[in-house]
Formats: sequence, structure tokens, C-alpha cells
Amino acid sequence: MTKRHGYALLSAFTALVVALSVTVLIRSAAGEGTSASSATGRRPHGSSAAPASTGTWVGSWAASPVGAEPGTEAAGLAGRSVRNVVHANTGGTSARVTLSNLYGQAPLTITHASVALSAGRGTAAARAETMRRLTFDGAYAVTIPAGGQAVSDAVRIVVPHDQDVLVTTYSPTPSGPVTIHPHARQISFVAPGDRTEEATGIPYAERSAYWRYLTALDVLSNEADGTVVAFGDSITDGITSTMGENRRWPDVLASRLRSAAASGADVPRYSVVNEGITGNQVLANGLGRPAENPSGLSRFGRDALSRPNVKVVVIDLGINDVTHSRSAADGTKITDGLRTLVRQAHARGLKVVGATLTPFGGHRTWTPALERMRQQVNAEIRAGGVYDAVVDFDLALKDPRDPRRMLPKYDSGDHLHPSDLGFHTMAETLNLSLLKGAGQAEL
Repeated sequence: MTKRHGYALLSAFTALVVALSVTVLIRSAAGEGTSASSATGRRPHGSSAAPASTGTWVGSWAASPVGAEPGTEAAGLAGRSVRNVVHANTGGTSARVTLSNLYGQAPLTITHASVALSAGRGTAAARAETMRRLTFDGAYAVTIPAGGQAVSDAVRIVVPHDQDVLVTTYSPTPSGPVTIHPHARQISFVAPGDRTEEATGIPYAERSAYWRYLTALDVLSNEADGTVVAFGDSITDGITSTMGENRRWPDVLASRLRSAAASGADVPRYSVVNEGITGNQVLANGLGRPAENPSGLSRFGRDALSRPNVKVVVIDLGINDVTHSRSAADGTKITDGLRTLVRQAHARGLKVVGATLTPFGGHRTWTPALERMRQQVNAEIRAGGVYDAVVDFDLALKDPRDPRRMLPKYDSGDHLHPSDLGFHTMAETLNLSLLKGAGQAEL
């Protein structure tokens, strides 16, 4: 063989290798040459899983996992589709969700999950053109261990702010009990069989006042640069707000921030997520392992510090510690516990705005001794020794003629929880400029 023929043969061989390599790459990118999409649930070519635009990941909606759903201990919701309805307070061009099996006693296998925009308020129907199948680490199916959670891959979907979003999951196998957030103040739906991508909503005849499995909806947003976490109890959870109308004080705060930023006001561009739990305390856990209704101290890292691009935490917590108190010394324990939360936030460079405890005179738990404790806690908060900044919810809601009680128009009727107008007033009371800046180095 001549040298020239050797070079020609080598060139031909190199060209063949390059051609074969390109073919393999093209086939791999298209999902060909592998049975993964059918055998293991890997997503096929054409999936809209990768973000298509720039922006900042922020929380658009969230709800803390609270406990195990009664009656689901043996089988969970095997063989049924769960369609959670949530309200996006901030818009984006991509979305991802977090699913929790915190209170499950067995692995939870989700074989089909989807996200879509709702066709309207109070309905299980979806806008069909927005239906997207979710993947988890590239696969359609995910198994979440007992006590664990899973975050979906990002999927391209334009989510407008102030829009209801449907997140649907299907599990074919027993996996109880179901992890829930009760007192959702939002109706969600359940259907028999795998109806995950059903757009009409017709099979979803069963209604539920719980959020099941779902604990977060994040969006890739150009509307917000960070997240505010509202961290509290039933007053933050909005237990007495109108069902399905999104009138909790964090909802109103989110609208205020968005409107102010859009008008050019000198305020941060932040989303707001609600991490309130009805009955929550700073210090005490509920029963069970893991504890249901975990204390503020035990859940703060998960529910506040871990939110995407969190910048500020607004804490309205402590009234349940007061109403459950057995000792006059408990007031100091409450403020010490709140300071612990603030120190944890400061370690992450976060600012903490804290609320005074609102009146509850006339409630069945009220006593003069507990009122003195509430006033003690509020005095410490107002003095500036607990939080970076203070929002005075007590001052905003109290009856000037009887400061132990809420003004009647702000009272839901139980003398502890505000009405819709009371929640709106709380959100209006918070000076938006307080959300600017970072936390102090030390209090």
C-alpha cells in the first residue's frame, strides 16, 4: 500500500467514525435506539421539560405538610387521581412542583403527574392546550420514600399571576397514609382511575377541602426576584377566610407587592408563599412520629429557609403558645423561641419581619393571665429585641374601646380569627419598605 493510499484509507475511516457518531448523537437526542421511554418512563423527544427563558426561580404557591389523612392508613389513594387546585400569586414561564410523602408509612409511587392552568375558578376542568406531563429526574414515574419528598423537573408552561393551577397525580399502588394540608380554604378534586391529563374535569366528582401530597409550586419568573415566606399559624393559614377566594393576608400582601412594583414604587419585586399551619405553636410539636403539626422551631428550616430564593420571612406566630400556656414564665420562652428562628434566618442572610400577637378577648380560651402574657410578648416585640422589623397586627385589629378584643368588623365571629376584612387590613398594615434589605447581624 502506498502512503497516499494509506492517507486516503485513514481519511475514509475517520469520516465513517464521525458519521456514525453524529447518527448516534441524533438518535440519542431523539430518544431512539433505547427502550427507556416505554420501559422505564423516561420522557421522549419533544417533552417541554427544560426552561425556555431566563428569570428567577421563586415560590408562587406553597403549603406546609401538616399530617396524615384519616382513613388512608392502609391504601392511601391507590387507583385514584388527585387534582389539587392552587393559586399562583406570581407568574412565570416554567414551573416545577414538590410532592411530599412526609407522613406516609410506605413508599409512594407516582406513575403519572401533570400541571395545567385551570379553565376557571372552582372547577376541575383544565385549559387543554396548557396540559403538561411532569417528569422527575427525566422519568415519568417517581417513588418517594416514606418521610421524603420529590421535586419535579421544570416544565415549560406560561403561568399568569392570579391564576388557578391544577396539579394532578396518580398512584396505582397502596401507599398510606396520605400527607395533607387541611384547612386549605380551597376545593380540590379526586377521580377514579388514571385521569391525570383529563381536561374536561367531568370524572372529578369527588371534592376535597385538603391539599394532598403537593407542597409547592415554583415558577421561573420575570415578575419577581425573590420570595417572601409568611410563616405562622391559623391566622396566616387563613382558616376563616372565604373559601376559594384567596383572601388570606399573605394573598393580599402578594397582590400589594405586585401592584406596587408594577407601578414603579421603590419596593422589592418579591413573590409571597404561605407557610401557615392551623394550630401551630413556636415551641410545641403535635403528636406522632413524625410529629403532626410540627412546631415552628422544628419546621422552620424546611418550610421557610428552603424556599427558592427566599429573601424575607414574615413571622406571625405565638398566639397558640399563649392560649396553651400553663405558666407565667412561658411568655419568655415564647420570645426566646422566636429569637431562635430569627438567628437561623440571619445565618442565611435573611431579614425577618415579626408581627405582634392579635387580640383574642371573648374567645373561649381567654383569661386575664393569658392577656398579660400576650401583652408581655408584644412589648418585647415592639421594643425591637426580637425581630429586624415589626408589623403591628395587634394595633391594626384591636378595638380602641377594649384593646383586649378585635374590632367587631375585623372579627370572624370566634374572637380569635380575623374576617376577610381583618385579613385585608393586616396585609395593608405591613409597610412594604420593611421588606427591603437583609437581616441584622445580631439582635
